[in-house]
Amino acid sequence: MRSTTADKGGNRHGDEVIAMHPAESGMQLGRALLHALHNAGISVLYQDREMKTVWARNMRAPWASDTAEGKDLLPPAQVQRVNVAKRKVAETGNADRFELSLPANDGVRWFQVWIDADRGDTGEVLGVVTTMMETTEQKRREQTLRTLLREVSHRSKNLLAIIQSIATQTGRYSETLGDFLTRFRGRLQSLASSQDLVTSSNWRGAALHELVSGQVGRYSADPKRSLRFEGENPYLSPNAALHIGLAMHELAVNSVSYGALSRPGGYVKVSARLEGSEAPALSLTWSETIEAGERNEKRFGSVALERVVPTSLNGTATLDIGADRLEYRLTIPRGNFESD
Repeated sequence: MRSTTADKGGNRHGDEVIAMHPAESGMQLGRALLHALHNAGISVLYQDREMKTVWARNMRAPWASDTAEGKDLLPPAQVQRVNVAKRKVAETGNADRFELSLPANDGVRWFQVWIDADRGDTGEVLGVVTTMMETTEQKRREQTLRTLLREVSHRSKNLLAIIQSIATQTGRYSETLGDFLTRFRGRLQSLASSQDLVTSSNWRGAALHELVSGQVGRYSADPKRSLRFEGENPYLSPNAALHIGLAMHELAVNSVSYGALSRPGGYVKVSARLEGSEAPALSLTWSETIEAGERNEKRFGSVALERVVPTSLNGTATLDIGADRLEYRLTIPRGNFESD
C-alpha cells in the first residue's frame, strides 16, 4: 500500500507505509536500538534542564570510567566544555556539535559530540540529549591520507624536476630532433622502470640488485648471463633509486653500442661495497671491456654519470675509459640507502 502520509499504527518510509507488527513492542525496539548503539560504539545520555541524568545507554570510557580510580574519565577542561555546551542548548534550544581530542597512550583519541534539545508537544525544552561517538580511526585514516598526498606531491615535483633536467641535457647534446627523441624516450623509459619499483614498495625505494638487473635486462635477452652482480644489496631510497637507475641506463646503452653487451657472450660486472666503519658509504662499481670507437665523445651519458647523478645524491663519481676497458665508480653517503 502506498500513501503520502503514514496511516494509524504504521510508519512511513519514503512513500511506502509499513504497518507495525502487533508483536513489535516498545521493549523490542529498545533492545534492538541498544544493540545498534553498542555495535556502532555510540553513547547516549539524556539529562533534564537541570542537567540531572535521566538515563544513559552504552556509556563507556571516557564518558564512564572503566577503572575504579576513574583515570579514564574526561579531563576537567573537557568536562567544562561539554557542560557549557549542554546548558546553552537547554537555554536556547539550538543544537550543537563539536569534536573533542583526548591524549591517549598510543596518541590521541577523537570523539564527535552532538547535543540536541528534547522538546515537548508545545515546543518547550524538556531536556538535553548528548550523543558521543569515537572517530579516532577515521581521523587517523584522514591524517594518513593527507600525509600520503603531501608525499605524492613532493615526489611528483622531484620527478618532474628530474625529467626537466633530462630533457635539457639531452637537448644540449643531441644534434637532431630524431636523435633527441630517441635518447629522451629511452631515458624516460628508464625512469619509469625505476619508478615502478619505488611505487611497488609503497614509496620506500628499491633493492640495488633488482634495480640494476631491471635496467640491464631492458637491453639484454639474458640478464643472468650478461650481468654479474656481487657484493652488498642495500635498499635504496626513492631518490637514489631513480638516479642510480638513470646511471645504469646510460651505462647499459653505451655497453650495447660499444661495450661488452654489443658482443655475443659479453657481460658487465657490477659490485657494491660498504666502505667506512661509522655510517659507511656505498661504493658502486660498473666495469666491462669495450670496443675502440667514438664513445669518448662527451655527451649527456657522461654528464649524467659524472655530474648529475653524484650531485643529486651528495656523492662522488669517476668514469675511466681506457683503450679496452670502461669503469664507473659511484660513492654515495649513508642517507641514500639502508643496509639492514
